[in-house]
Amino acid sequence: MTDTSEGQSRVASFFEFERHGTDIRTEFIAGLTTFLTMSYIIVVNPAILSAAISIEGYSDGEVFQMLAITTILAAAVGSAVMALYANRPFGLAPGMGLNAYFAFTVVIGLGIPWQTALAAVFVEGVIFMAMSSVGARRYIIEFFPEPVKFAVGAGIGLFLLLLGLIEINVAVADEETLVSLGNVATDPVALLALAGLAFTIVLYAKDVTGSIITGIITTAAAGWALTLSGVVAEGTLTPDGLPPVTYDITPLVGAFASGLRDVEPITFAIVVLTFFFVDFFDTAGTLIGVSQFGDFLDEDGNLPEMEKPLMADAVATTFGAIVGTTTVTTYVESSTGVEEGGRTGLTALVVALLFVASLAVVPIVAAIPTYASYLGLILVGLIMLQGVTDIQWEQSDWLIPGGLTIVIMPLTASIANGIAAGIISYPIVKAAQGEYESVHVAQWVLALSFILYFYVTSGGVVG
Repeated sequence: MTDTSEGQSRVASFFEFERHGTDIRTEFIAGLTTFLTMSYIIVVNPAILSAAISIEGYSDGEVFQMLAITTILAAAVGSAVMALYANRPFGLAPGMGLNAYFAFTVVIGLGIPWQTALAAVFVEGVIFMAMSSVGARRYIIEFFPEPVKFAVGAGIGLFLLLLGLIEINVAVADEETLVSLGNVATDPVALLALAGLAFTIVLYAKDVTGSIITGIITTAAAGWALTLSGVVAEGTLTPDGLPPVTYDITPLVGAFASGLRDVEPITFAIVVLTFFFVDFFDTAGTLIGVSQFGDFLDEDGNLPEMEKPLMADAVATTFGAIVGTTTVTTYVESSTGVEEGGRTGLTALVVALLFVASLAVVPIVAAIPTYASYLGLILVGLIMLQGVTDIQWEQSDWLIPGGLTIVIMPLTASIANGIAAGIISYPIVKAAQGEYESVHVAQWVLALSFILYFYVTSGGVVG
């Protein structure tokens, strides 16, 4: 037996190819496919977080590059842990929706320093590691109402879709209607972004692998071409200037530690609680959604050995907070690799290695305008809407919790609020139907917990 064939045999044995009916070639193609479909996060995550994170002595472009590097490192470590520990074909990276919540709600909205927000992510990551080690997360997730499970993805999709449309100047604030159509016909950013979106949609409709990242890069290139040719003024469709190339991320690494100093206990507890709810149920929804797509769920709609991918998620989240990025989670784009036949952790390992290789293109990332990177939010948001087909709309105990979960997220700009609304309404509807016995006591506990969460976060005072 040659060294090559012996090595392949060891890989096949480690990842249990025979059990899952796969091979190295299939797993590699699946990993490449998953990476290409989720690689937009390298651009989009820094675009979102840079709205909330500024570092004295560094330009916006330099901070953008730092955030791109930490995004890549967190994705690589998370995917590697998923591969080697959980043996699941799921790619991990800083979560969409969770990064927006960090930037626009916690830091900008609540005025919490970004270092303290990272500290909150770190703390909830450690809590999740402890919970996952004893199987507590799995236990809670299995009592997650089914209508809410299947509605989470669509709700997050609507939320991301709205954020993307706002960033490309298509949706703008309006005093009378809250949101209205912007001056698209006279806005160069909106015109180019819509053209780029149309191009991206065409690629996606033709099943072109990597359609999102291709659309982002092409739109950015068009913006630079129009600027350099003098069609539009400098700074209109491109960044005002390109920062020097830097791989120094020391200002971000360990920044969470300073966020733990001089913390106001009650405020910090609320922030941790908020991240806990958002991360807990967003991860659960995405993990279940991808597993559903890959037919990994059992007859009860649960993922066997779920504690392992949940632990991978917890470890990745904790590591991500240490290096300076937001909550890391399983990506719904992993379904593309599963569709290509990926069934084991080798798929996720390929994703991890490709993320490491992408460190070489970080300097280019800083040249991509924000509006181009936000095209990824729009298309991902649209893709995530497919989850509505799994909801049994004809049944009121699905219609009401599922519908509330979906619409409350974008209307309140909060993933947690949408999930909370669905969880609170589920036992109420079931009880109204006289089906008391079908509601587990844990579901009542979750509902009451979220009522308290709403009370505290909306200004209520206990006592």
